[in-house]
Amino acid sequence: MQKKQAAWLAFFSHKYFEIQNIYQNMGNHTGKEGYLIMGKTVFMFPGQGAQYVGMGKDFYEQIPVCKEMFELAGKASGLDVAALCFEENEQINITEYTQIAMLATEVAILKAVEEKGVKPDITGGLSLGEYGALVASGVMSPEDVFKIVRKRGIYMQEAVPQGGAMVAVLGMDTAVIEQICEETPGMVTIANYNCPGQIVITGEEGAAQAAVEKLTAAGAKKCVALKVSGPFHSPLLVGAGEKLAKELETVEIHDIAIPYIANVTADYVKDKADVKPLLEKQVSSSVKWQQTVERMIADGADLFIEIGPGKTLSGFMRKISRDVKVINIEKMEDLERLV
Repeated sequence: MQKKQAAWLAFFSHKYFEIQNIYQNMGNHTGKEGYLIMGKTVFMFPGQGAQYVGMGKDFYEQIPVCKEMFELAGKASGLDVAALCFEENEQINITEYTQIAMLATEVAILKAVEEKGVKPDITGGLSLGEYGALVASGVMSPEDVFKIVRKRGIYMQEAVPQGGAMVAVLGMDTAVIEQICEETPGMVTIANYNCPGQIVITGEEGAAQAAVEKLTAAGAKKCVALKVSGPFHSPLLVGAGEKLAKELETVEIHDIAIPYIANVTADYVKDKADVKPLLEKQVSSSVKWQQTVERMIADGADLFIEIGPGKTLSGFMRKISRDVKVINIEKMEDLERLV
């Protein structure tokens, strides 16, 4: 009898520690009624292109920490970032101004979300949005990312003064697009793997146009030229990355408090020493956003919160997976619904 009792005790003790371990490794978000959900929360940040005059203004006016972030962005960049975001102007759509305006808005909204006690298990961002993820992960301070992104926008704007082209290719197999880019004379490569059925190519204007003709003939559903001031995320911007690397030497990289996934590798950055080299490469490398999201889902992410202007990433999510929940925090009412 004693042996049988001992065996049962050992069994239940094992199960207790097994269950305890499961709870310790679960995500930390809760459902509407406060029930613990077995999954992980992602904070994701959009890139440039979603900007508009008035973005973030309600947060600026109603939440002190948000106003502080816009003011800090202004101090770090030497620009009136609040005016850039809230007042009618043409600069907001020029890369060197767009990037600091977008990031200031994203970080301000992030601080509002954090103030409500909502925390991520994983972070990531598309292109410029990766800098929002760096703040959310604790890797860089808001002041440092504002300083770096102001320079990043200038260097990317200046990198190819003769121009270039970026084209969204819709409804075509990724492997076919990659092959056509590789076979086309001149410089044309993939800039963004956004989601199934949407790839962006980038490069010299002539090479991009030649690739578009081949892609159309091969059955692409549609090819849409993007209104951008340069061939971003192409090897033509290696020089911009080199300049950015020198600026990155002036800022401190902190320990990674919350895991984040880099655009260049679509993998977690495990060593803080890798952060700066990856950011240097990012401006001239493909943004692997679809692969990033797929990795997050494979690791148990089931709640994706897009922080910032527009619903670009939320739109991509619907094509990547419909099995996860997606929330966008762009306005104060979005924040109120979240919490």
